[in-house]
Amino acid sequence: MLEVQNLTKRYGKLTAAEDVSFTLNPGDVFGFIGSNGAGKTTTIRMLATLLDPTSGTASLNGVDIVKNPLAIRRQMGYMPDFFGLYDDVMSWEYLDFFATAYEIPAKSRPKVIDEVLELTDLTVKKNAFVQSLSRGMQQRLALARCLLHDPSLLLLDEPASGLDPRARAELKELIVELGRLGKIIIVSSHILPELAGFCNKVGIIEKGHMITAGPIEEVIRSGRTSRSLTLTILSKPDDAAAWLGGQPHVEKVAVRENGKVSLEFMGTEDEQADLVEGIALAKLRLICLEEEEIDLEDVFMRVTTGAVN
Repeated sequence: MLEVQNLTKRYGKLTAAEDVSFTLNPGDVFGFIGSNGAGKTTTIRMLATLLDPTSGTASLNGVDIVKNPLAIRRQMGYMPDFFGLYDDVMSWEYLDFFATAYEIPAKSRPKVIDEVLELTDLTVKKNAFVQSLSRGMQQRLALARCLLHDPSLLLLDEPASGLDPRARAELKELIVELGRLGKIIIVSSHILPELAGFCNKVGIIEKGHMITAGPIEEVIRSGRTSRSLTLTILSKPDDAAAWLGGQPHVEKVAVRENGKVSLEFMGTEDEQADLVEGIALAKLRLICLEEEEIDLEDVFMRVTTGAVN
């Protein structure tokens, strides 16, 4: 389990992250969302023990990141947004170097390297030189390096940056599989629709403050301030719009060119049911009611202002 408690980082008068808190369990894939300068990378670097928090702390499986950073590093794999790959070495040599750094016994290294290459679908590139790999393959090799010591936590800072659509899809499938294996995964990204496709939890940060965090369905539900409804009514649409405009919780009523009536409903689901019942009692002859779905990107645009540190 990862427990982040009031994690704060200040640089003089600048607060890069303030009172960031959330909890993740094994198997959670956490989408960390925020504009450039919002505090995502600062938070991730503190969790990676590369930055000392000004205050607050976090613990991974009971180990405190401030009190015992070396023990944290043995449980954690970190892939920054800009990672280094050495030229003139083969993929297996690159992994062997880091396996040695992770103190994996020499007898075990070939098996471990083969396993992470298979998991990241790079077995056929085992003897290929690193500089010959495509950008997507280099990303997967960097992720393979993070998996050598079987960490319980993966910190992936903008892992899909610069990838083409196919490479992004392959990386997404790999992250989903790692979640199934029980890893705790934090993924920062600007590609919000993709995050919604494979994360089960998200957190939105702006100007160093965590605005909201939790299961993705709850975050989307909490970010909904209104419901956009479109009604198809057999009655005269102008008369229907006039009636609807006088009902509780109804705003921005408009008649579209196709004769349908659109509106914003500000009430609860029960109050929306009351509205539909009222339409029937008013004999407006409703034949279809459509509700526009909102996604993670809609929520992000609604709850953030674009402010940065």
